[in-house]
Amino acid sequence: VTMLKLFGIVFFCGLLSPSQEVLSGLSCAVSPEAMKKVLSDAMLRSGLLQRHMQSLMIPNIMSEGGLLNSPTSITGLRLVKTRHPTLSVALLSGIGLQVTIAAKLELSGNCLIGLLSELIDILVDVSITANIKCTNFESGTVQVVVEDCLCILGAVKIRLLSGLLSVSINDIVLRHLTATLPGLLCPVLNIVVNLVNIQLLATLNLVTPVGTVGTVHYQLASTPLASSLYLRLDLDGTVKQVGGDIIPHDSSPCALPPLLDKMLVMGVHQNFLNAIVSLMVQMPPQTFSCTPAEFSSASHLQEAIMALVPAGCSACHGTSPLSLKLMLSGNPLFLLEENKATIELSVLIQVFIKRLDGPNLNLLLLKANVVLNVRLSVAGGRLMLGLSLG
Repeated sequence: VTMLKLFGIVFFCGLLSPSQEVLSGLSCAVSPEAMKKVLSDAMLRSGLLQRHMQSLMIPNIMSEGGLLNSPTSITGLRLVKTRHPTLSVALLSGIGLQVTIAAKLELSGNCLIGLLSELIDILVDVSITANIKCTNFESGTVQVVVEDCLCILGAVKIRLLSGLLSVSINDIVLRHLTATLPGLLCPVLNIVVNLVNIQLLATLNLVTPVGTVGTVHYQLASTPLASSLYLRLDLDGTVKQVGGDIIPHDSSPCALPPLLDKMLVMGVHQNFLNAIVSLMVQMPPQTFSCTPAEFSSASHLQEAIMALVPAGCSACHGTSPLSLKLMLSGNPLFLLEENKATIELSVLIQVFIKRLDGPNLNLLLLKANVVLNVRLSVAGGRLMLGLSLG
């Protein structure tokens, strides 16, 4: 329920139980308050609900009157404004979400009482409550269903320009709106919820580049699961190299830390990070040259290496520079421990002398495991890996 970028990837996360085991590469826990904020932004602050309610066609109100009352008709009723809309969210075990929208609806129309015609303004408090659940998961998408929509009307205020308002008109308007508004507002809520679902699902099915070396495809892994405490969304992350080859990763179960008072808790599986890092860390061989003078601070190493040079090799002594060549050997390994993260690189180190009159002279070839300490941070909505030599 929040937008977050991981290596340039935007995705939508739902609430996950603190002790829930997951079977996908990524999962996240979002508090009900965060869910409320996202839905309020998408439905209310964007004006989406207001725009769809503007098209409401409210039936005319007709009263035949009685012995003491003149016939009354109210026609052309339309929604002028939705005042002070608010949204609240509750989580329902085995169902999904319960969303309640409260607002004041300002209606306007023409009122004819007997032979007197004038404008009428109606202000009515309304509360719409609906249960929302996800069904029919297929290929990363789900169908959203709005069930048990309940519309309750509160206080009704009516104003006529003449100020002549009888109790009978107030009763007629309240009875009519109570009978007609639920059948008008619930279908509108259903349309708006489905539009919001399309918007949010677009953030759950996304292919994004990782530099120029490949892509990651995020997709909803299963139907969201609701309990009384959380709404869980698991995501699959398919890592592909340029050319389409998939880098496999094992998504065995992992557990998220407690949500506590946080708005968002995310879990990224170590094996998924391994696939990402192996895609990102593709360093070409690096060659460094240095003269004997530059090697003076490491005289013991220089002497040891130069002792390997054949005595009869005149081209190997004097000013001939030593060269170091570093090459990655195999894929990097990302390791997560308690309060610690490291990356292990298997490196080949070649020491050789460049010869002008023939092939290079190899002096030494070492295979070493380089351990890099990883400092994790979030900056600009992105997960950052800061590396340093261990």
